[in-house]
Amino acid sequence: MEDVSAKFVSQKISRTRWRPLPAAALQPPDLFATGSWDNEDNRVSIWSAGDLGNAGLNGEYHGEPHLLCDIQHNGDVMDMQFLDQERIVVASSTGTVTIFRHHQNNQTLSANHRWEKAHYHVDQDTSCGGAACTGVVCNNPEIVTVGEDGRINLFRADQRDTVRTIDNADSSTLHAVTFLRTTEILTVNSIGQLKIWDLRQQRNEPSQIFSLAGDRVPLHCVDRHPNQQHIVATGGQDGMLSIWDIRQGTMPVSLLNAHEAEMWEVHFHPSDPDHLFTCSEDGSLWHWDTSTNVSEKPSFLHQGGRSTAYLSHSTINQSVVSAWLSNDPTKDRMEITNLIPNQTLSVNSLDVLGPCLVYGTDAEAIYVNRQLFA
Repeated sequence: MEDVSAKFVSQKISRTRWRPLPAAALQPPDLFATGSWDNEDNRVSIWSAGDLGNAGLNGEYHGEPHLLCDIQHNGDVMDMQFLDQERIVVASSTGTVTIFRHHQNNQTLSANHRWEKAHYHVDQDTSCGGAACTGVVCNNPEIVTVGEDGRINLFRADQRDTVRTIDNADSSTLHAVTFLRTTEILTVNSIGQLKIWDLRQQRNEPSQIFSLAGDRVPLHCVDRHPNQQHIVATGGQDGMLSIWDIRQGTMPVSLLNAHEAEMWEVHFHPSDPDHLFTCSEDGSLWHWDTSTNVSEKPSFLHQGGRSTAYLSHSTINQSVVSAWLSNDPTKDRMEITNLIPNQTLSVNSLDVLGPCLVYGTDAEAIYVNRQLFA
C-alpha cells in the first residue's frame, strides 16, 4: 500500500508548512504552503493536498498535490509560518520579512505587509546590506524573527513598525527560533548554544544560556514539546538529535545519533508528541517513536525497507513524564524509522499535522504522506 504522493515542481523546496486547522476541525489537513530556494525565480505556493474524497478500496488516497496559487518571492525562502488560516509569514535571504495573504475566494496570493531589511549587516540603507532572516515564529498577532546578523525582531501583524529589536542578541548567526511560552522565546545559534529570552524584560540579555559541551557544533533547528514546555529538541550540523530539559542543567539530557549530515528541521507531532520527526541534508527523514510498547505494534510505515533501531530511555516520574527524558533501558524503547530510505538529495523541510506529513527536497519535489499512523 503506497500512501505517499509525490509532485515534481521544478524548484528546490526549502520549506513546507500545513495550514493550521480550525480548532474544532475533525478532517485531516487539506492545504499546505511551500517556499523555494536557489532558483532564479523563487516562489511561495499554496497547494491542495490532493483528493481526500477519493479513497480507494483499502482506504488509501489517490491524487497528487495540486497547485492552487503562487507568487514570486525576492530571495531564497529561509523560513515560513502560518499566522492564521489566511496569512503566511515568510523570511527571506535578503533580510526582508513578508506577510502573504491567501485569498481563498479566487485562489490568489498577495503581499499583505512587508518589513524591508528587518535583518541587515551594516545599516538598513545600503543596497547590499541585507542579512538573511533565518527563522520566524508566530503567535498571532506576534511575529518573532532571527537572522544571520544576530538580531531578534518582534513584530505585530497589525503594526507597521517593529515592536522591539534586540540588536546584538548574538555575536553569531541565529538559525532558528520558537516560542517557549507567550512571553518567552528560544533561539539556537551557530556555536551550539540555546538561549531563552524573556520578552517582558527590557534588558537585551538572555535569561538562560544552554550549550552543547565542547565542540560548538552549529544548531540549525529547534522545537519544543507541545504539552511539556520544558522539553526541547534541537538538531544541527553533526546530524545529532539533542533533547534538553530546560529546568535543569545547561547541557542536553540526551544526545542521540541520528543523521549523517546536517539536520535541517525537527518537529514534535503537535497532538501526539511521543512522535518526533527530523530531516537532513543526507536525504533521510526519520520518525522517532517513544510511545510505549513499540515492539508490539505493527509497522505503520510502508515505504520500502524499515531501518529500525532501538534506543533505550527511561522515565523519571511515570505519571507526568515524557519518554523523551530518559536513560533506563528496562522501561521502554524508542523505535526509529527512516521514511525515505532511497532519497539522495537533501530533505530541507517537513511538517506534520494529524495523520499527515508533508516534506520538500532539493530533488525539486514535494511529498505528502496522508496515513502516517495507518
